[in-house]
Amino acid sequence: MPEPSPPAPTQPNRLKLVFVTWLGIWPLITAVLSVLLPVLLPRFPLPVVTLIVTVLVVPTMHFVVMPVLMRWFGPWVHR
Repeated sequence: MPEPSPPAPTQPNRLKLVFVTWLGIWPLITAVLSVLLPVLLPRFPLPVVTLIVTVLVVPTMHFVVMPVLMRWFGPWVHR
């Protein structure tokens, strides 16, 4: 007799996930911009500054910030 399969994971509530993402991205972008903008903006055009900031923010958000936020808010997001 085959064992019953585990229940399928629930899909996260999209609005809650957007809110948790914003909770991580806003302070991260603010911190990166407050440190790098005074140094980069006088030297590089805005598209290059944006490229540098996003190269730093996106991986940090994906690999560092979101795992922590999902550990904290995951149960709430999946309700």
